[in-house]
Amino acid sequence: MPGANFVLTLSCADRPGIVAAITTELAALGANIAESNQFWDRETGRFFMRLAFTAPHGVSRDSIEQALTSPIERFDMKTTLADQGRKKRIVIMVSKFDHTLLHLLYQIRVGWLDAEVAAIISNHEDARKIAEDAGIPYHCLPVSKDSKAEQEARVLDIVRQSGADLVVLARYMQVLSDQLSTRLFGQVINIHHSFLPSFKGAKPYHQAHERGVKIIGATAHYVTPDLDEGPIIEQETARVTHAMSPDDLVAAGRDIESRVLARAVKLHLESRVMLNGKKTVVFG
Repeated sequence: MPGANFVLTLSCADRPGIVAAITTELAALGANIAESNQFWDRETGRFFMRLAFTAPHGVSRDSIEQALTSPIERFDMKTTLADQGRKKRIVIMVSKFDHTLLHLLYQIRVGWLDAEVAAIISNHEDARKIAEDAGIPYHCLPVSKDSKAEQEARVLDIVRQSGADLVVLARYMQVLSDQLSTRLFGQVINIHHSFLPSFKGAKPYHQAHERGVKIIGATAHYVTPDLDEGPIIEQETARVTHAMSPDDLVAAGRDIESRVLARAVKLHLESRVMLNGKKTVVFG
């Protein structure tokens, strides 16, 4: 009978013996390694590793964690152990633009994204029918300057009560407070409708058109208190020409945004993204 699939990610100061210490313990349990990725950041001296493996039937998560205790303590590792058999739960936040939301729901429906949408949160009513058609709980939480703290407290309640592993800002056009960004650090992915750090603001494609750019793009990143400056997960660009109107750029940009956000979510759900200070290590 096949066992359970896990992904172990770890980081620590680089020194000899790290890989051997971990794989020896897994081998003693009879685990079969399916995928292994490593990266040594020479600038910081940090070592990063992702191991996907199958544990034999009867080997529990607790027994794996117990077996790995010795190397984790010896090398002072930061680790996570993800059970790939458990479908991850996500909360999607959206405002009025629904293209990235619809793309995420489609990729989940066809199985490319292995996740369950626990809730959709919006500061408008526009996406309610999309949620209802998909059978997803919808929470309309209008927000103003005066109500922001109360609204974000409700957002945090929904995230906690739903057991969400990840919050996805699918063109949610509100800036999260420093408090919420800090509380959910590493658990919120945003899609920024430009190729960061250029052309910030509400109409980046119009700014790009006015400047006569030849490349547009989108950036998916983790949310931090520093607006649109969180660790980058995924980016994509497309060439444009002088003959394209602002609407043409918007249309091209929407396609890019949808793809980039979905790829970033997939990388996160598969434990392929590791934080490295202000940057990320992404094992594709």
